Amino acid sequence: MHIYFLGIGGTLMGNLALLAQEAGHEVNGCDDELYPPMSEVLANAGIEAKVGWDRESMRPHPDLVVIGNAGLPRGNPAVEYVLDAGIPYTSGAQFLGDTILVGRWVIGIAGTHGKTTSTSMVAWILEHAGCEPGFLIGGVPKNLDTSARLGKSDFFVVEADEYDTSYFDRRAKFVHYRPRTLIFNNLEYDHADIFPDLAAIQTQFHHLLRAVPANGLIVTPQSDDHVHAVLRQGCWTPIERFANTDTPRNRGLPMSMDNGHLWHASNIAGDQSEFDVCLDEAAQGRVCWSLMGRHNITNALGAIAAARHAGVPAATSIEALSAFQGVKRRLELLADVRGVCIYDDFAHHPTAIRATLQAVRDRVGGDEIVAVIEPRSHTMRLGTLRDELVTCCAAADSAIWYRPETLKWDITDIRRRSVVPATVEQDLERLIRRIATAPPPIHGKRHIVIMSNGSFGGIHGKLIAALKEEAA
Repeated sequence: MHIYFLGIGGTLMGNLALLAQEAGHEVNGCDDELYPPMSEVLANAGIEAKVGWDRESMRPHPDLVVIGNAGLPRGNPAVEYVLDAGIPYTSGAQFLGDTILVGRWVIGIAGTHGKTTSTSMVAWILEHAGCEPGFLIGGVPKNLDTSARLGKSDFFVVEADEYDTSYFDRRAKFVHYRPRTLIFNNLEYDHADIFPDLAAIQTQFHHLLRAVPANGLIVTPQSDDHVHAVLRQGCWTPIERFANTDTPRNRGLPMSMDNGHLWHASNIAGDQSEFDVCLDEAAQGRVCWSLMGRHNITNALGAIAAARHAGVPAATSIEALSAFQGVKRRLELLADVRGVCIYDDFAHHPTAIRATLQAVRDRVGGDEIVAVIEPRSHTMRLGTLRDELVTCCAAADSAIWYRPETLKWDITDIRRRSVVPATVEQDLERLIRRIATAPPPIHGKRHIVIMSNGSFGGIHGKLIAALKEEAA
């Protein structure tokens, strides 16, 4: 069957194209822009992906068009062509649920933050344990040779996103996945372009919980009031909890479905490079890894609990996580040019920015940290959480805010109210020159943390080249 993907450059759609190709289908597609890492993943797989909403590549007509949700409303020329021509179509999430996940033991990872990393952890744990799982990850995991595959066992690990499915299906994507094991990592207000308030997001998560069977498992944080509010709306599945602290608080809900088990970390190293994993009062082993941040300890505990439900002993998961290398674009160190370290991070929310910068601070101590941020996500562009942006860079020494043309509010207000010295730049080349020609730090190294959920005009490679030129 010939399947055409509209929006193939997105992480979900690009990965679905990989799965469809692996299943034996003829696959191609288009998007309004293509950039790494997904553009590279598609090219390496030999999947043709064109830039622009190309109708010509849908002639002769494909057997099925899978329509993404980003930039594909009514009025899009490719969408209108599909409708006018009467070509069969579906959404990406429904295609996944109806063709890939049927009959599988689905392990879903949901929540506002940490989905990609947690999904990568679970997939790697199962792979390390010899389970040969299928998976679909919204990023590029460094331990695995692809971000999506069908797998050879019943297990399928999927990043379960709450964003809406398509222009013709306004439900969250994850309602199509029907997980048996669910990690519900955390919950905050996000996606201000489609959700009017937190309660609307909680309703979607309630729908997700309704799909988890009674013989499944839901893994949730011990102390997240927004998650607890969803659980109170109804839960029909056993619950296990996690806490990333040496002294977990007894804040579990008095719910009949709570099995009382608590996963928590103990003896945490100051830079979070090592920690003991405990189930209730019993130590399970010690993780020693290269990842940064307490948020990643949280991700690890949830992954260990989910893998245990799938039959993987905690000791095996701990061994796997000690070899876990992380995910591209999640606080990824790209280069160290004569003491200037360049990181790439997929920050999309003030909480993510705060956690990322604190993780770097915990690891590098008194070195200089400069946050370079493009507020590109829908929530950031609309300015819904801009008051939180004032303090989210507190762990850095300074912040540079890049003002994209699509920003709908005055970002200079953040510069004025920022708790650390902050500037605003609108010219990318000038921003790069400013960093590249800055005098060296007084002591230690300088850590440039670039945060955006897009390509950011190719700033990463351009900045590394400019630093090397200055150093020559």
